[in-house]
Amino acid sequence: MFFADISAWTLRNIVIRLVTAMALGGLIGIDRGAKRRGGGARTDSAVCIGAALVMMTGQYIEIRWPGLADISRMASQVVSGVGFLGAGSILVSGHQVKGLTSAAGIWLSACIGLAVGIGFVDGAVLATLVLLAGLHLLPLLEEYHERFPKIRVTVTNAPTPETLSLLRQGKIDFGAVSTPLAKAGEFQTIPVKEIEDVFVAGRKFMQYKNHMLDLQELEKLPIISLEGKTSTKRYMDEFLGQNGVKLHSEFELATSDMIVQFALRSLGVGSVVRDFAARYLED
Repeated sequence: MFFADISAWTLRNIVIRLVTAMALGGLIGIDRGAKRRGGGARTDSAVCIGAALVMMTGQYIEIRWPGLADISRMASQVVSGVGFLGAGSILVSGHQVKGLTSAAGIWLSACIGLAVGIGFVDGAVLATLVLLAGLHLLPLLEEYHERFPKIRVTVTNAPTPETLSLLRQGKIDFGAVSTPLAKAGEFQTIPVKEIEDVFVAGRKFMQYKNHMLDLQELEKLPIISLEGKTSTKRYMDEFLGQNGVKLHSEFELATSDMIVQFALRSLGVGSVVRDFAARYLED
């Protein structure tokens, strides 16, 4: 989704996987080491690199001797085996238990290494970021909740119209939405990022690649769009309407990720924000 595909068996990809495993494991270890908890950067890096190497070894065996290796079983042995290493960082003193977070960090380092080893770098990076964010943000939220117990923190996911409705009702303090807004002066806005709407399609529509199409030609194509009154769909409908084009969607889906997957399978031409299809456009 964010990074190039490195699942192919090449020397470049092998080096990238090992270096990435070392870096992600090191980040987790540095964070724990800075708090004087756990084994630190060297331990977590070693665990992460080792787990990545196990997955790469499984891939290598499968390439050289097809059917001989079971990569899933090799991965399961890493997940269970690293538990013994994590257990060594847990200390029990009376009624107090220390080191659980560090043990979980070592276990997660192994899981991240497995993901990197098989080429799933997106998941490994996101898991590392989520872990680090949780380790730093959750204590702050805990302290905030203790100081202000009557204040509630709620995180919701909703399309732009519903988010704006919640703002009007005073149910949320701020929201991330896409523009243009129907009533721009109604809210205080802070620009965050520019987005671009694009049409994407699978191999069945390869004849349209690198060809400039008239907007009217879109009316002849099976369109896949977002459902309901989302701001993205409304903006696209208004733009096309100004040019005398009215689309009739064959599929109306709940999320942009679903649109991309339907388009990949040549079920139609999807209308999405470029960021959701960036990985496949590069491939």
